[in-house]
Amino acid sequence: MGCPAKKVIGGYAGSALMREPDHALSLIEATVKAVKIPVTVKMRLGWDEMSINAPEIASRAEAAGVQLITVHGRTRMQFYEGRANWDAIAAVRDAIRIPLIANGDVETVADAEEILRRSGADAVMVGRGCQGRPWHAGVLAGQDGPAASEIPNLVVEHYRAMLEHYGVEVGVRHARKHLGWYLERYAPGLAPDAKAAIMTSKNAEDVAKALEHSLAAALGPGARQEAA
Repeated sequence: MGCPAKKVIGGYAGSALMREPDHALSLIEATVKAVKIPVTVKMRLGWDEMSINAPEIASRAEAAGVQLITVHGRTRMQFYEGRANWDAIAAVRDAIRIPLIANGDVETVADAEEILRRSGADAVMVGRGCQGRPWHAGVLAGQDGPAASEIPNLVVEHYRAMLEHYGVEVGVRHARKHLGWYLERYAPGLAPDAKAAIMTSKNAEDVAKALEHSLAAALGPGARQEAA
């Protein structure tokens, strides 16, 4: 119940469900009854600033048997604009006794500590902060991230793993958004034509070679700093 994308809410799914709490609860209740594993719910604060109903829906979801709630600190109408309202998540904490996870704009250890303090949540979910650096959740938990010099090989390894998992034809397409995130984060100065070649080529080996070369050139030989 958190996705704000038009193609999702157009089907009365995602965060559109927050406009219809009774319908949302009927889906939650049906899911809880249909499975033997714990059911969790992710939501936003509400549809817009005039309808902040996350505390109400979370309380009803808990009564229906949901075991954990995650709240992204924006309304649907905010999409990803502005800053997530970490303080507003605290109202959900007050409304439920089950575990609460806080989400939105967590990029650093300091962010994680602050969102926990202000929301009263039990844990943190990191989404966009891990785009282009999937190891970042581990860094926030105190683990060492890769050295910059290791990143080109890691990215190519990730790319090849996706091809193996999905098959080359489908994997090349699925991998593109990940490659875009890597390039935006670590090679923002890459020439547009070079980036376009990586993002549109259907030749997996050509993509892997160009990707490794572009990242290695951007990060510099022998770079030793941790990837942020």
